[in-house]
Amino acid sequence: MSDSSRDTAEGAGWGSAGRGAYRALMPQRTEKLSWLSPRTLWAARNGVLASWFGDPTGRTRGRWVARRTADGAPADKVIRRDDPDRFSFLVIGDTGEGDDPQYAVVPGLLKAGQDTRFAVLASDVIYPVGSADDYGTKFFRPYRDYPAPIYAIPGNHDWYEDLGGFMRVFCDDAPPLPPEPVPRPLTPAWLRSLLWHRPRPDDGRHLDEARELRSAPAQQAAQPGPYWAIDAGPVRIIGIDTGLLGTVDAEQGAWLREVSRGPRPKILVTGSPLYVDGEHHPCPMEGGGTVDDLVRDPDHHYVAAIGGDIHNYQRYPVDVDGRTVQYVVAGGGGAFMHATHTIPRVSVAGVDERDFRCYPLRGDSLAFYSRLYGRRLRLRRFFTLTEAEATAVITERLGIRPARAPGTAARVTRRTRLVAGLLGTGRRPDRGKRFRLPVRKIYTQLFSPSSATYDPPFFKCFLRLDVAPDAVRLRCYAATGNRAQELDPPVEDEVTIPLV
Repeated sequence: MSDSSRDTAEGAGWGSAGRGAYRALMPQRTEKLSWLSPRTLWAARNGVLASWFGDPTGRTRGRWVARRTADGAPADKVIRRDDPDRFSFLVIGDTGEGDDPQYAVVPGLLKAGQDTRFAVLASDVIYPVGSADDYGTKFFRPYRDYPAPIYAIPGNHDWYEDLGGFMRVFCDDAPPLPPEPVPRPLTPAWLRSLLWHRPRPDDGRHLDEARELRSAPAQQAAQPGPYWAIDAGPVRIIGIDTGLLGTVDAEQGAWLREVSRGPRPKILVTGSPLYVDGEHHPCPMEGGGTVDDLVRDPDHHYVAAIGGDIHNYQRYPVDVDGRTVQYVVAGGGGAFMHATHTIPRVSVAGVDERDFRCYPLRGDSLAFYSRLYGRRLRLRRFFTLTEAEATAVITERLGIRPARAPGTAARVTRRTRLVAGLLGTGRRPDRGKRFRLPVRKIYTQLFSPSSATYDPPFFKCFLRLDVAPDAVRLRCYAATGNRAQELDPPVEDEVTIPLV
């Protein structure tokens, strides 16, 4: 097994010679998606409109689900598979930008997942707006050689065109929904409808051609809707759709309560992680209660909750009345990397730095961002930190032991402290309380890499879960984009989760 980022800087991808062969999988021409482009931001405006004028996601989802049920999908939305008591599956989150980082994940995923029974895409299958025309290069082509079915839950970006592309691909629901009645003039709903982004009339004209890339019978999977449950071997995997704003509507909430009952061990997959960046986000449900209330209920027997949306890996082993529930962020499947160096020293729900895990390591994240902004601002000599310098300043600011000992001794200087501060590096909870939260939000939401063309290491990842009658082994595999780690992907984190 190759070194991981916790072992050596080379295991993280620093200084590795040779980009991987993944580019041979890519189309000759790829569109570069930039989140700094006004055109992209305008196309992805529906989330903002929903927060201002009311969120129509629940009503639209209900119409999709009603159609699927009328067409013969099981009313309980349970997919009953014939997997044995011992089997494996993959989880990949936030994949579809269609550029180098997404395709760099593929060789290692195919190698580590060659004997898995199926895969689950956890949030944001297609960027920027879930268009059906983007599925060719951002779903069917990258995963054409994965031999098993792929199930998915949508993220907020898949909802930016009212879920039409997602339903056509994963739920065999080709016709668009009929238009709803025009709201009364000068109401919030009318303003929202006036500005709402909708798909082009000819969206998906190349979809049938793209489907041929994953046309083998063993690759096919029809799911009952945007949320579902899979009974596989000894576990039930429940996927929920948190829509545009990270909430669950009343109809889906009632279904979730029903399928959560019973002694069968359960794993939740959600587009909105319940613990992330050192904070608890329990996910409200319309009509009262939260998703995490159901996860924490001992009668429901949840053992893990895996969420996408944030483009990195994090794990919080939370003690819930004497049992441990593993809360995982798994959004590193291809989209631009959300920083981990902005995460403050962790102290939430009894989880501290000894138990918390993340990938990339905070020092690697800071070094990555310093290199990126040094190039963007043409201030390489000032901004760029070596991985050793970044690790040293992270250790000082958070008051923690380095996750990886620096290869060479690095001194924390005034420059490294200034760069770390400018790039939003987290702090201890007892320092910078007034300034810490706004800085982290600014740097995670505004100053992300935005899919700029940059070189490896990409710090992407995916999960493999090995299920047995008494336990699930969860492993986080890295994808750096370098040749050294391409076909022998490092294991960045591993935990065994008891089922009994």
